[in-house]
Amino acid sequence: MPEPCGVRIMAGNLLDEAGIAWKEVFSGGGVTAVSAAVTAGLGVAALARRMLPLGAIEVGSKLDLPELPSLPIVLHTRVRDGRPNDAIIALSAALRSAVQN
Repeated sequence: MPEPCGVRIMAGNLLDEAGIAWKEVFSGGGVTAVSAAVTAGLGVAALARRMLPLGAIEVGSKLDLPELPSLPIVLHTRVRDGRPNDAIIALSAALRSAVQN
């Protein structure tokens, strides 16, 4: 994804620190576009396991790539009560469940 994507910057820094040459061949506007590029075989991407497109495989160890650290998921809202708050509580629970599995 284009800058200022923190994951993109972190992955590039890790590759640089490991002395691994890399070249950006695609910059999409979101995870869906990047996933499509991976599916099309354009290259590899730093994606959380839960974000992998169908059929994608983990190649980090095979290609001797640096391990990516775990990153927090942060949900911000101004909603405090009512039905929108119920939806936010449900979304939070779904995110917790996805991260734990």
